[in-house]
Amino acid sequence: MTETAIPADVVIIGGGPGGYVAAIRAAQLGLNVVCVEMDRTLGGTCVNVGCIPSKALLSSSEHFDFARTHAAEHGVQVGEVGLDLATMLKRKDGVVGQNTKGIEFLFKKNKITWAKGMGTVKPREGQVWPVEVRGAPPEDNTHLYHAKHVIIATGSVPIELPFLKFDEERVLSNTGALKIPQVPQHLIVIGGGVIGLELGSVWRRLGAKVTVIELLPTILPGMDDELVKEAEKVFRKQGLDIRTGTRVTGGGRTDTGVYVEVERDGKPERIEGDHVLVSVGRRAATSGIDAAALGLNVGKRGEILVDDQLRTNLPNVFAIGDCVPGPMLAHKAEEEGVIAAEVIAGKPVHMHYGSIPGVVYTWPEIAAVGMTEQQVRESGREYRAGKFPFSANGRARSMGDTTGFVKFIADAKTDELLGAHLIGPNVSELVAEVVLAFEYKASSEDIALWFH
Repeated sequence: MTETAIPADVVIIGGGPGGYVAAIRAAQLGLNVVCVEMDRTLGGTCVNVGCIPSKALLSSSEHFDFARTHAAEHGVQVGEVGLDLATMLKRKDGVVGQNTKGIEFLFKKNKITWAKGMGTVKPREGQVWPVEVRGAPPEDNTHLYHAKHVIIATGSVPIELPFLKFDEERVLSNTGALKIPQVPQHLIVIGGGVIGLELGSVWRRLGAKVTVIELLPTILPGMDDELVKEAEKVFRKQGLDIRTGTRVTGGGRTDTGVYVEVERDGKPERIEGDHVLVSVGRRAATSGIDAAALGLNVGKRGEILVDDQLRTNLPNVFAIGDCVPGPMLAHKAEEEGVIAAEVIAGKPVHMHYGSIPGVVYTWPEIAAVGMTEQQVRESGREYRAGKFPFSANGRARSMGDTTGFVKFIADAKTDELLGAHLIGPNVSELVAEVVLAFEYKASSEDIALWFH
């Protein structure tokens, strides 16, 4: 039964990092906010089955690996190291729960309505956008909101291979790879990007044989060549079986696991394992958004097209996060959420994407901001590149972790920073200083003159 339409200043479709941050910021600015989320918890992919649980497992598996392989050299005697996988997975779930409850608390504190269900945006009626929210069972009720503004924050979903459909038991997306109940003897990972390498690293540390299959000539496509070369060398040394330039041609389930058919240099091969993680990318999810019926402009891959204020071509309709162009990163979505909320509130703000950092939480960690050396070279700009190894850094030596380097790229004439690429211990934290330098237009000389 549809109730009388409920008025709202802003209705946000999606409660992930973009959506919940947009909701909180809009409420802080005095707007009446409704956030529609069909999952049982807020936080979206990032908090529930992405960034947060994967980082929890990465941290736990690092402790396990350190105890087995490096504790003794620090004079720490731990005896025989055992793995309690059930406790590790329970801890991961606890970390997720704490985060989702924190978001719920912020919603209550800021008087944000959480409309639990599937949201559908209807064609505009006068100056308002009707948004129908159909509750999930057992509620199975329907509410109608009349929104002055709509923010679409519907996120993304993993891409399936036609012959390896996700069942989250043997054929896994990132969701299933976070809850394998026993350490696999052999985990096959299709895709040498961030998700594949992070989750592959978790299970390799816990004792699985891990084979990473990547179609392109290198892992981590899009990152600086020099950085990738160092990373691949380290990952191979750690025990990851990395097969680049390899095409997956088929695959399926067996009685006891899975198989993947591959081809490299014209030579076919069948690889068998317990599970296969398919991490070949993600695509924009636009559930509840009928672009054709609404007249909404979308790109070739279904992404919603926006300007630098996150406005779509429809009046008072905005879109943020993974469903718009650009890197699919939680912190990008969060900033877009803030900007969209502030634009709705009448503030003169806009997005700029030149200093968004990217991090791979393997060990060593990998971080980057700005242009790669290849991109700078292709742009035709004259540049200088400088590199310093962690092997010559006293703090890294004291940690016993000297792998990697920091590399800066600057304009040869103006000394403007163009890119920074880091691989080594704790670079996920170091890159924040570089981002600040980018934001304040520091030169490479400025960084050299700062106290660190």
